[in-house]
Amino acid sequence: MAAREERERFDHLARLGWDLHVLGHCVSLLVPVADLPVLEMLTMDGANVHITAIRRYCGWVFTWRPWWARLWRRDKWVVAHAENAAAIIVAEVNA
Repeated sequence: MAAREERERFDHLARLGWDLHVLGHCVSLLVPVADLPVLEMLTMDGANVHITAIRRYCGWVFTWRPWWARLWRRDKWVVAHAENAAAIIVAEVNA
């Protein structure tokens, strides 16, 4: 993976983390040494949700479902450049 792509992923997650913080949610940006960065969000019912940023055909997107859930629920992601991405994720994970 190119350093530029890693930096883009980090930038998207940091921006989303700030947007979620502004909306009043507890978030942590996890940056492991040997894996991809992940944004961890605490939901209203106390569960931890891991949000990742991945590059798809349409550009960067945020996903928050486990990999096996994405196999049949492909509509559960949001474009990273959407201005209301944080609000969409909050509504989905608290539904």
